[in-house]
Amino acid sequence: MAADSPYPGFVHQCKSLTQAKQANPDLKTVNAQSLQQVLKTLEKAFKDRSERGFGFPRFKKPGQMKSFVFPQLGKNPLGEGWVKLPSLGIVKIRQSRPYPDGFEVKQARIVKRASGFYVMLCFQAELSIPDVPLVGQFIGVDVGLEYFLSASDGLQVHRPRFFCDLQSELKLLQRRLKKKVLGSKNWRKLQLKIAKLHERIGNTRKDFHFKIAHLLCDRGDVIVVESLNLVGLSRGFLGKHMLDAGLGQFLNQILPWVCFKRGKGCLKVDARGTSQECPDCGHAVKKTLSDRWHHCPHCGSSMPRDIASAIVIKQRAVGRTVQEKACGDGLAGVAA
Repeated sequence: MAADSPYPGFVHQCKSLTQAKQANPDLKTVNAQSLQQVLKTLEKAFKDRSERGFGFPRFKKPGQMKSFVFPQLGKNPLGEGWVKLPSLGIVKIRQSRPYPDGFEVKQARIVKRASGFYVMLCFQAELSIPDVPLVGQFIGVDVGLEYFLSASDGLQVHRPRFFCDLQSELKLLQRRLKKKVLGSKNWRKLQLKIAKLHERIGNTRKDFHFKIAHLLCDRGDVIVVESLNLVGLSRGFLGKHMLDAGLGQFLNQILPWVCFKRGKGCLKVDARGTSQECPDCGHAVKKTLSDRWHHCPHCGSSMPRDIASAIVIKQRAVGRTVQEKACGDGLAGVAA
């Protein structure tokens, strides 16, 4: 391409793909729609780069792309213990759960991980799900590093150290890898062992997050958490432990999904000053990071700092919800 040539968009790339398949017989063996999805991913990467002004897409070496998509499946693509994929035919799978009734399968994504290959099926149905009403038992949740979370009802869960506990084993494997010949069989075996250890850490963390999310849903109807700047916290001096705890995955992905699945409410409130406010009288009580106990000189309230923060989080959510209902439900005789 010439330097002054126009940017080759998705449509132009698809046209070039047709010509490339005639010149390269290997491309003919791959499903055409899967190749187009790769081009669409590349288009999205360049579009994000132009909008943000940074983040040029990196070239993917062979083996670095871990997944590909079949955006359309044929007729009757699913069966008990198998899935029929375009250009591949019937593939046996270890079915982890039954297929949902009343849903239509739309696409399939094949993912390569250290432990093997996985197929992720996307289903669609014409359903209208109303929002969960924010009523019932409210539970405020304060997350941290001494305790993974502290709830307003007194629950405190210690933080497991998923990465830190296995860091010595990971360090030993990486030292051995340094002495292997690059690209040799022993090098690839050790690479696979390191990848499996990383996957084990991630799976253990995710399993813990799901169990804690279900535990919170068992104890209340509305779960209230803080709206934190997790990117900024992960870049601080405790960044390693923040990333090890996986607070972003828990607060932004797993907890909202579990609450939605179980019909519970999930609410976020402002995090500013929750640890400096007294839950009983509302006065500001200044504390440093090393002060782990809340003692109010105005009302004499005394409790663990994280529990006090969780109660303040709950009070902010309850006050906001009551105000919204009182001012916005259109009841007769209520002044605006």
